[in-house]
Amino acid sequence: MAVIWGLDLKDMQWSKFKGSYMFNNVYHLRKVKMIVYQIAMILCVVSESVGTAALSDYVDEQDGIQTRDGRRAHVQNNDIVGILSYNIFVGIAVATIFGSGFFFDLFWPERRESTSVKWAWKICSIVVSIMALADAIALTVIVATHRAYISGMSTALADDLFRANGPPNPIYRKNAYCVASTVILWPGVIASFASSYIMWKSLQHNDQFGPFSSAYKNNGEEASMEMPSTNNTNPTTASTTAPTNGTNVTTGTNGVNTAPSEGVTTTTPSQPYPGT
Repeated sequence: MAVIWGLDLKDMQWSKFKGSYMFNNVYHLRKVKMIVYQIAMILCVVSESVGTAALSDYVDEQDGIQTRDGRRAHVQNNDIVGILSYNIFVGIAVATIFGSGFFFDLFWPERRESTSVKWAWKICSIVVSIMALADAIALTVIVATHRAYISGMSTALADDLFRANGPPNPIYRKNAYCVASTVILWPGVIASFASSYIMWKSLQHNDQFGPFSSAYKNNGEEASMEMPSTNNTNPTTASTTAPTNGTNVTTGTNGVNTAPSEGVTTTTPSQPYPGT
């Protein structure tokens, strides 16, 4: 199988999407990354998908009214068209960064990356999160306070043209698509910042301790190699007592056994180590 950027493509296997592998305890922050990355991706992509439907409606509204009115009417709804276009870009950007992190950690969790690549991960995660925050603020303000209007004519005539055109509603906050896109985006923004924090902490852990989790090191194969043996006995304190015909025989640290006469208990005092 081909190797690209040091990544063996044979590691891309459907079996790695199983929950037993995706959410195991072998790698540091694996469960959290698999969950939070997906939340950020899904919410931002759903927001931009719903926003795309609203964007298409407002573009059609603009073209339809201006065409039917002989180009005398100029529909001013570029604010919602612009912010929804930017929302599409943000959704793609968030999905690209955290989606890549998701698949790279899923297929190649033990990969080695250069310092420049690690800084690229960190910087891009922060940039897309700030972009998503700016998108959410602007979209919220526009949807809550703005509306479409027609310049060059009276308000009454403009309202007649909007009613004749039908959906979408020129008042953005009364458009369910606009409201849904805004509401879904905010949890996506929070998940994006959470994903950035998790990514930074994960890269920091990898630099110091490697990709494996402490739980795996303590309970897995690595633990058995690192834990000291508990079967060793200090030779200076070992003693053996064996009854022989009612007689106690004690072996000291000099390794000499004494077998006294019957009914007599003899104890050989411990010698300093090494014996002199």
